[in-house]
Amino acid sequence: MGSKLDKYSDPELFELVQSRGKLADEAFSELYDRHSPRVFAYCRRFLGNKEEAQDVLQETFIRLYKSSNSDREMTNVPAFILTIARNLCVNSQKKKKPLVSYEDYMFVRDNNNDDNELLDLIKMAMETLPEDYKEVFILREYEGLSYQDIAEITETSLTNVKVRIYRAKQKIKDILEPYLVDLNKHEKDE
Repeated sequence: MGSKLDKYSDPELFELVQSRGKLADEAFSELYDRHSPRVFAYCRRFLGNKEEAQDVLQETFIRLYKSSNSDREMTNVPAFILTIARNLCVNSQKKKKPLVSYEDYMFVRDNNNDDNELLDLIKMAMETLPEDYKEVFILREYEGLSYQDIAEITETSLTNVKVRIYRAKQKIKDILEPYLVDLNKHEKDE
């Protein structure tokens, strides 16, 4: 059963939150229900940690609520929310050091089935990307955003976004290539 506000657009809901009227809390809850799954998934992919992603998710919506105190006209609420989440993720990443290097991973990985190993390797490859490549890659490949939307969220040029996504894909391909060659070799031997 949907809420009585589920027919409202995101900008209309944001206006209700700004009004601080009797529907403000319901409007904020509707925005949270609509956008929190996507924001959480983005944060989880970006940060690689469920608890940290949950913290950033909560802080994202706290900041969204605080931003409703201004007289800001909101036309693209999802992009605004993702921008807040992105900035919080970037700040969080700056505070911590990489957990594992590519070389360490290659020595530690166990011989699980090939699918799990490939998924782990893809995750590890993403972790080795520079932050500016990683964020645009996630926004494009996992969130499905257009290059233009990514440029607006990251406050960079469209050309820069395209170059970063291309380079991110190349780096991931370079990391995965030896594994895929080895996998193909084993499949031919069987």
